[in-house]
Amino acid sequence: MTLTRLSVKASPNCTNFLVDTGNPLLNCTLDGVLKIGGVGAAHAATQETYSWMRKEQPTTRRDIEKIVKKAGKEGLQWGMVAGMYAGFEYGIGKARKGKHDWRNAAVGGALTGAILSVSDGRLSQDKLVRTAITASALATAAEFLKIF
Repeated sequence: MTLTRLSVKASPNCTNFLVDTGNPLLNCTLDGVLKIGGVGAAHAATQETYSWMRKEQPTTRRDIEKIVKKAGKEGLQWGMVAGMYAGFEYGIGKARKGKHDWRNAAVGGALTGAILSVSDGRLSQDKLVRTAITASALATAAEFLKIF
């Protein structure tokens, strides 16, 4: 049985989580879930807080609960998408005998996009292909931007 280790390093400009499960694929996936899930939660919280601040009514407990609920939901959604993508990209790199380049990002993005298009319950071939192409293009562009 392997032990899971968690390490958190925080500085004013950066917070790093290191989760060591003993499995590199699972480590990579969890890293994506934690990092991007936090971004998604922060995004939802700021959006809801902005909407709440524009209202000229007093704050209620229900308003706070709505912010927390939406932040948790979107954090989980963003995290799951990032985890899928990170896992696919890592697995493709391993299948390609350790090669890590833009092709892994392209295929990982396409697979993630295809799964996302199916997840809403309204399956169509056109939507699946469009979402896969879009996600692949975004992932590939992000990979190329890492160079700069």
